[in-house]
Amino acid sequence: MNLNFKKGDGLIPVIIQNNTTSKVLMLGYMNAEAYQKTAEEGIVTFYSRSKNRLWTKGETSGNQLTVVSMTEDCDSDCLLISVTPLGPTCHMGTESCFADRSAKGYIYQLEKTITQRIDQCEKDSYTYSLFERGINKVAQKVGEEAVEVVIEAKDNNDELFLNEVADLTYHLIVLLKAKGFTLGDIETVLRARSK
Repeated sequence: MNLNFKKGDGLIPVIIQNNTTSKVLMLGYMNAEAYQKTAEEGIVTFYSRSKNRLWTKGETSGNQLTVVSMTEDCDSDCLLISVTPLGPTCHMGTESCFADRSAKGYIYQLEKTITQRIDQCEKDSYTYSLFERGINKVAQKVGEEAVEVVIEAKDNNDELFLNEVADLTYHLIVLLKAKGFTLGDIETVLRARSK
């Protein structure tokens, strides 16, 4: 591949696409060094314009992008990389940086809110006060909510059932935080099981 890095002052735009679904996941930039590292290691590495350094996607979150194929455009100044994503691509917790913020996106946004309330010690929030009571209390709440989900599942009141599932989901995210894990960690396990 003979990419033209000169045209963009040493950088080329890189479009990341899900190999399975063809969904566009994100846009990043590479310099020649980032491209070489990506080609050699098979894990997408960008050039971070804000940090002025190479940045391997997932270096902190673990949500790496495994290269399936790389294709240059007709002018050799843009690259399309087809990937297998390990977890959400967007820092907002969604599959794509271009995704709508519904369903999955909101659950990851809820996780972010829970994390902020705990990390910032928001003493007036239920989330922080529950977390402060310790792992046993958080785990107990998850157990209580799970029992309530089972009870409501046996009845025919959909609204009550969904509210109990929502309560369980919320408390489960708090428990994950208390144990030092994230929804992304759970997604990684589920993805591994599907192979």
